[in-house]
Amino acid sequence: MDMPQLNTIEIAARASVTGGRDRSIGAILIDAGRLSVENAERIIREQKSKGLRFGDAAIQMGLLKQHDIDFALARQFDYPYLSASDDSLSHGLVAAYKPFAPMVEQLRALRSQLMVRWFSDDPARHALAIVSAEPGEGRSFIAANLAVVFSQLGERTLLIDADLRRPSIHQYFKLDPRAPGLSSVLSGRANGEAIIRIPSLVGLSVLPAGAVPPNPQELLARPQFARLVEQVSKSFDIVIIDTPSASSAADAAIAAARAQAALVVGRRDQTPIATIQSLAGNLAGAGTNVVGAVLNSF
Repeated sequence: MDMPQLNTIEIAARASVTGGRDRSIGAILIDAGRLSVENAERIIREQKSKGLRFGDAAIQMGLLKQHDIDFALARQFDYPYLSASDDSLSHGLVAAYKPFAPMVEQLRALRSQLMVRWFSDDPARHALAIVSAEPGEGRSFIAANLAVVFSQLGERTLLIDADLRRPSIHQYFKLDPRAPGLSSVLSGRANGEAIIRIPSLVGLSVLPAGAVPPNPQELLARPQFARLVEQVSKSFDIVIIDTPSASSAADAAIAAARAQAALVVGRRDQTPIATIQSLAGNLAGAGTNVVGAVLNSF
């Protein structure tokens, strides 16, 4: 059950996004405001005269930095990420802001193992609940960043905040906590319009928790939640479900049962291995596929 440690209802899933694979690095940087047309022409002349690549010539001339070239290459290969100056999302989304950091490499390694261990073309294996025994173990951080790295892989990805007690996913994506969300859908006051596409991250959509209800466990136990997971699993390739801590109530077990699979998160040097094993055993005993465990130290 070991996995890499980390240091650190119709759905609009097919919304088209303009990619950059057919555009030059220079054109991408000009459009992004990182390069002037005049300097682009200077770089092209230097590139041709010395037989260099565009990026190498630009860096030698001091007109661009390596992070500018990385930014343009990411756009060319439909692998978007956000600059440090972009405050449209929380910087807790390290996969969106620091895609080349070692921590994000570990998230991608975790993504690869999940693709092997659980996710497949069968819609019944498109959903995964992220669970932890106690609050503060990094469960929402893992859920949000996993959703980002799956979307960067080109998978149509939906992140659902099923923590109807202390939701936090809206904070990562700077969404209005008063807007309709999962609680509205389960109570019949909203439908697929509660799902929000994140324009800056190709293929990623979020269903926030919405207003905190007085009866979270009862809402999640309703047949509507099972039907919702079934429906979105047909529209999205990957459905990541964040949950409340398992110690707070049975909500996490209910969400995991609906997803049919769970990834257990613990905090390194804090969560006892026995606690992780006990939680995994309880989930497995309830019929949930426990696909692995992650020790988070971020």
